[in-house]
Amino acid sequence: MKFLYSIATALMLFAVVMLSSGLNAEANERYGKQKVVYHINYDGGADDKKYRGAMRNIQNHINAVGAENMEIKVVLHGNGLGLLSQAKTNELLQGQILELKGQNVAVHVCNNTLRGRKISYNDDLFDVFEEDIVPSGVAELSHLQQQGYTYIKP
Repeated sequence: MKFLYSIATALMLFAVVMLSSGLNAEANERYGKQKVVYHINYDGGADDKKYRGAMRNIQNHINAVGAENMEIKVVLHGNGLGLLSQAKTNELLQGQILELKGQNVAVHVCNNTLRGRKISYNDDLFDVFEEDIVPSGVAELSHLQQQGYTYIKP
């Protein structure tokens, strides 16, 4: 009896794995490779709900298409820098940002906003490095779209 139970369990596990891999293959066929730029230039609200929602949208996109099939850039300018400012003290946002970066999502920060608002990327923003800074957020959005990136504003 144990033998039959073991075989039944193994077959069910095999079926789940095959179904799951079939769904991933179907998603890969449907969506293919994608290049996407997410645009964030708004205030996330006092409770950071909008920012966390945007990060969930990006993760859901990756889950549907597969990180190996994605090239994702997030461009932050204006009030959008609040995402990284709030993340300095918000562990939920920190976790979401680091999770996305771990899946090769690049975050681009507008230098015009940094200068105009006197923001130090070293002191005032979470996990930003010199190579993350772009001269202009809006110019970067246009540049990426010219390179074939699909524009999404979550």
